[in-house]
Amino acid sequence: MNYGTRRLLAAWPWFAVAFASVAVTLFVMLPAAWIVPQFGKNTGGHVNLVDPAGSLWKGSATLMLATGGGGEGATLLPGRIEWRTAFWPLFTGHVRMQMFQTDAMPDPVLVDASSKSSTLSSGSIAVPASLLSGLGAPFNTLDPDGNVRLTWTDWRILGGSTYGQVIVTLDDMSSRVSRVKPLGSYRVVFQAEGQAGTINLTTTRGPLMLSGQGTVSQGSSTFSGVATSAPEARENLAGLLNLLGRHTGPDSVELTLNR
Repeated sequence: MNYGTRRLLAAWPWFAVAFASVAVTLFVMLPAAWIVPQFGKNTGGHVNLVDPAGSLWKGSATLMLATGGGGEGATLLPGRIEWRTAFWPLFTGHVRMQMFQTDAMPDPVLVDASSKSSTLSSGSIAVPASLLSGLGAPFNTLDPDGNVRLTWTDWRILGGSTYGQVIVTLDDMSSRVSRVKPLGSYRVVFQAEGQAGTINLTTTRGPLMLSGQGTVSQGSSTFSGVATSAPEARENLAGLLNLLGRHTGPDSVELTLNR
């Protein structure tokens, strides 16, 4: 063995240490921009993280919610989503992140994702009422305003199937096309049951009473319901009821949606 070979063998452990150090450093500094596209992909474009900063392990981004797939009707929430990623679960094939929204989420949630499934722990978040306008007619005409909060149970995605419940609470809602303020408070329950889901709308209080049921699947959405005004508010709500649907009585209209 010549002198050059002996020098190379003696230096090899140091080369290995240097290589490992560089690899670990790159791994630790993985930019946040590498992971945020996965949220839009896994949620069909309904939940997106934009303007990322930091790294995979500790970073932040702006939360953008969209009512339509592909980002239609997108609304940016004030504040930022912050996250921390656990290191050791990566060796079992899991990405485990704790996420917190600085302005609208009272408690952090846990995201646990693998190649086969993803789970979002239960939580709640306040969202702008302008998000409803992204649903299209008649919401974009009504331009609703009020307090809107999303509350969900553990949300699971297994392959192409989704399981969980989301409750949308709409308190003291109003519209630019009506002088009646507030119109009322409402509760929408969406139950995901694999390849399809159900929607139930009820009124908790208010002169404008809404109710109905519907179904949602990958290719279509249907909803059938009724909007009714309290007798004392009939005159002031007449114009709004005309916008909502076809009259079935002096104080009520039919609500239908087929997409």
